[in-house]
Amino acid sequence: MRLLLISALFISVLVSCSSIAQPRDIAPEADAVRPLLNGMTIPNVTVNLADGTPVSLAGLTMQKPTVILFYRGGWCPYCNRQFAELQTVEREIVALGYQILAISPETPANLQKQALNTEMQVIQLSDTALNAIREFGLAFHVDKVTQMRYAANNINLATDADGNAVLPAPGVFIVNQQGVVEFSYVNPDFKVRPSAALILSVAKVLAD
Repeated sequence: MRLLLISALFISVLVSCSSIAQPRDIAPEADAVRPLLNGMTIPNVTVNLADGTPVSLAGLTMQKPTVILFYRGGWCPYCNRQFAELQTVEREIVALGYQILAISPETPANLQKQALNTEMQVIQLSDTALNAIREFGLAFHVDKVTQMRYAANNINLATDADGNAVLPAPGVFIVNQQGVVEFSYVNPDFKVRPSAALILSVAKVLAD
């Protein structure tokens, strides 16, 4: 029964035979991202807490099983909608023994301005250096026209070493304490997100 449920839940989720993550380049567009797959080990990269404190992502995930959400930023209505839905199942996920991390290319200062509902136990992480976003295979270059459109609305995107704007394809990863990806969902269409019900269902199966 457990195997059948896992199979049903993992439809359309790619599975990798490799267990070690390789260095990732920034994709030229969202459709070309190559995210980490199930069975791969997450990279040991540094991100920052909302107060600016640097932390090891691998170190965080060693503490307990982890649900990692990558999102575009607090300015993104689709991201905010995803967090609002996640709040409905957050307590159940945490009760299963998971922690929830949310990573975006926003600055720590912006994370503090856009703080999530105080009742949520999600740990917000800043990745302005694009360390995690790139090594998880989610980073892609934003074309100049789109970058200028965002800038006109006071949305300043993170940039790579060459000054090119970069965003992550939104994704959800469930990682065990050994740092191995047990579930991944990434869609280059930023409007499409996995439902909170799906995330909870997978978390329950993996915790069994």
